[in-house]
Amino acid sequence: MIDPKHNKNLANKQKMSGKDSGAIERFFGDISKGSATKQIAIGAASGWLTGFVTVRVGRLVAVAVGGSIILLQIANEQGYINVNWNKVNAKVDKLADKVEETVTGEGPRWVDKAERYLDRKIGQAEDLLKQQQKKTRKWYSALIGDENGCRLNDFHIFLGAFAAGIVLGVGTAK
Repeated sequence: MIDPKHNKNLANKQKMSGKDSGAIERFFGDISKGSATKQIAIGAASGWLTGFVTVRVGRLVAVAVGGSIILLQIANEQGYINVNWNKVNAKVDKLADKVEETVTGEGPRWVDKAERYLDRKIGQAEDLLKQQQKKTRKWYSALIGDENGCRLNDFHIFLGAFAAGIVLGVGTAK
């Protein structure tokens, strides 16, 4: 009876490009025939090494990508860079048209282009309204004192004193 692992090892060796097997191949090539202890030790060691390297490289990549995003945002806020979003959107639209033409075989209809344009403009209008809403809420909260309801503040005391002064002025003028 032929061992299935033996056939698998032979097939794997035939797939190799005829290069001389190195020390790693000789060491790891016989793992399936080794003892369970050896298999567990090599599996645990290789898993630990893979995890360790992945974490180290992952942290490095995360710091590099995150740091560059933060630097770009700071540069944008300080005015060192300025993104022309109209130009970016125009290029994205052209690219989307080419992709659609390649995939479907025909270019986008004018209705699709108009829909994209209107979606973008509606999004810009929404952003503007949200900004105005935040300003209005801030003004209203400052006027009444709190988002949850009226709370006495310095402005209210001033308005009360001002109204009382007008009443006293009008009352003593006669």
